Amino acid sequence: MNSLFDPPADQPRPGAPLAERLRPRTLAEYVGQQHLIGEGGVLRRYLEAGRLPSLILWGPPGVGKTTLAHLLAAQLKLPFVALSAINAGVKDVRDVIQQAKSRRGTILFIDEIHRFSKSQQDALLGAVEQGIVTLVGATTENPSFEVIPAILSRAQVYVLEALGKDELTGLVDRALRDDEALRRRPVRLESYDALLRISGGDARKLLNLLEIVVQAAKANPETGEVVINDEVVQQLAQQNLSRYDKGGEMHYDVISAFIKSIRGSDPNAALYYLAVMLEGGEDPKFIARRLLILASEDVGNANPNALLLAQNTFQAVTVIGMPESDIILGQCVVYLATSPKSNASYTAIREARAFVRQNGVAAVPLQLRNAPTKLMKQLNYGAEYHYSHDGEGNFVFQEFMPDGLGNKRFYTPGDNPTEAKMLERLRYWWGEKYGY
Repeated sequence: MNSLFDPPADQPRPGAPLAERLRPRTLAEYVGQQHLIGEGGVLRRYLEAGRLPSLILWGPPGVGKTTLAHLLAAQLKLPFVALSAINAGVKDVRDVIQQAKSRRGTILFIDEIHRFSKSQQDALLGAVEQGIVTLVGATTENPSFEVIPAILSRAQVYVLEALGKDELTGLVDRALRDDEALRRRPVRLESYDALLRISGGDARKLLNLLEIVVQAAKANPETGEVVINDEVVQQLAQQNLSRYDKGGEMHYDVISAFIKSIRGSDPNAALYYLAVMLEGGEDPKFIARRLLILASEDVGNANPNALLLAQNTFQAVTVIGMPESDIILGQCVVYLATSPKSNASYTAIREARAFVRQNGVAAVPLQLRNAPTKLMKQLNYGAEYHYSHDGEGNFVFQEFMPDGLGNKRFYTPGDNPTEAKMLERLRYWWGEKYGY
């Protein structure tokens, strides 16, 4: 735990990994997240106002959550203390709060806040509510599932985006140019592709992989030059990178392969990646939660029972725990992988939300509005609405869309037997209205 009275170190400790040696010391050096700290960004506006609310930084590993927390505190010149949810307990939280009472404005940073238990999070609540500390939490997991509602209601959630190719290659170039240790070996980088592919957008993993490669690659005996290409990176990475690590590293690579295998209807590959995660000690609830999302996103209405089984899987895993939960997860994985697939509903809601963001919210037609008062009835709220169950087949042809959007279609049924029947019904009900 950092002391309340000690600011973050300006220089990395001796022998620190490359990612630590290159950690930005000012916001000007910070890479990415311009939607938050760039011109007009919400965090920049807070800094310009000289204050910071409690907030949760949510994003994949290696995008700068911890660094950003340090830099925000340094920019505002506020006391800063950091706890890791992996090894901190309720007593640590209470000790920090007690010290912070004499130093108002303290920023309490909690890394991996999703690992805090409910009791640990409850211990924070009063201090956050009273303004004794400003909470900055970092998480790779959806805060809606992992952070208690009482804290979520008192903290703003900001999403950090994965770094783009230009940002990642820029980090590599900066490391080769500025890091004193790397500069000792003349390096000629022929390709970034393998570095970027293996690191998977994780800047910390990228820089540490680069250091491994530069140190391990053989130099030309005549020129002393180290040539780094995709073949060299791949070979050295296989020799040096660690096995599955549920805290990072391969975590996102494996879960990505797992989801894509189910989406691609390969139960054998999906079971392999499931086994890798379980053998690596992955939280079975994390896996079950991803299956729940996939059941709706990738199977959808091609097999509506998939969502029901995934929900029951999540509940069963929560109750039973390991080791027996592997049986339940395995059943669900096989079922989802062998189900017909459709992302039609997923695509439809994404398109609908994008349309609303771009075009704004149109007025609800009068006939669809509720009319609980006499005045509203006099204004014809709900006057021309037709109760659908009064029609033949429980359907009455009428307009539900706002003015100007009468024929706008978001949902297109997928190519599978279940949604083919939906398409038939939509054509029967709506004729040519939506182009079905």
